[in-house]
Amino acid sequence: MSLSAPTKRRRSKLLRGCLGIALALVAGVVIQACAGGGVQQIPGKPWHHIEGGFRNPPGSPPRTARLFSDFIPFLVRRIVVGGPVPIVPEDHVLDEQTALAGFAKHADEASITWLGHAAFLVRMGGKTVLTDPFLTDRASPVDWFGPVRYVPPAIAIENLPPIDAIIVSHNHYDHLDHRTIESLPNKNRITVFAPLGIGNFFRERGYTQVYDLDWYQAQALDGLKVTGVPAVHFCRRGMTDFNEVLWSGYVLEADGRRLYFAGDTGLGPVFKEVGERFAPIHTALIPIGAYEPRSIMLPSHVTPEEAVQLGKDIGAETMVGMHWGTIVLTDEPAFEAPERFRAAARAAGLADHQAWVMKIGETRSISKASLAQLQ
Repeated sequence: MSLSAPTKRRRSKLLRGCLGIALALVAGVVIQACAGGGVQQIPGKPWHHIEGGFRNPPGSPPRTARLFSDFIPFLVRRIVVGGPVPIVPEDHVLDEQTALAGFAKHADEASITWLGHAAFLVRMGGKTVLTDPFLTDRASPVDWFGPVRYVPPAIAIENLPPIDAIIVSHNHYDHLDHRTIESLPNKNRITVFAPLGIGNFFRERGYTQVYDLDWYQAQALDGLKVTGVPAVHFCRRGMTDFNEVLWSGYVLEADGRRLYFAGDTGLGPVFKEVGERFAPIHTALIPIGAYEPRSIMLPSHVTPEEAVQLGKDIGAETMVGMHWGTIVLTDEPAFEAPERFRAAARAAGLADHQAWVMKIGETRSISKASLAQLQ
């Protein structure tokens, strides 16, 4: 006996609801259990190395959200109830042909191309670097469930220019997408820079030139120097692997320029330390979205205002807002972040040309800093 369409929809909704509640319960329990005390630093290792994994830098905001009052309502809102698909401004995403033309136009200079969310093509030191590759439809381990993009990536995987290197900040599905990683061609010529413990994800998928970097550990790729730096976040791809691998930001250096890529992060005093080591940083790619509710997001995602403060702490000359306008992960309106980011930058005394809000697919030159400025 075949089911009617309305019945199928009701059953699908019920299944979705039950699955959402189950995920909320399990995820909340895991997070609460792992947020407690009792961590033990590994003797002879840096602060963030603890028995069984890693922890955030000293002074980072603690996890205080509660299971029943915070996590379950949030996950029900996001997974069970959902919400309207955002209304996307007409000029938010460039068509692929325009994006590729813009990328080609800047072939002879250092540049960044925003592909959406935290994925960029960064050209420095004669290399093309892909950041936090998530270029498919869902930020999820499965194709049928999980957060879905409401805008496509600027350039489809099969039309990307040749990639020389990948940098990945952490293992969440909206930053490390197995479908993207498996689909990229020429794996044997791509060098991967990953936080400690994540390199095997790439090796198991055919990548042979992989570096697992600790915080403040550097590796050169011809004329490009890549250094892992601290971030305030966490890692998990399943229900039992909380913080077993590391999360990081990066500083890229080449030809007299420094670029900072934050990945995902909350705000903490560690960024002044990063600034002391690397400032001035010419271009900083900083997340400005996925920040509500604060009861949950405070320890791992900055607000647009905190993004500006982070940029100031690291000594950034130009800040670029990312991690917004692509996929709904949290409660704030989809296009609120860039307005708050611009306002916060102005309030901090920054000129408009120092706080970039890019279109998905747009390429901009970052060939402005001189070698003398960085010495």
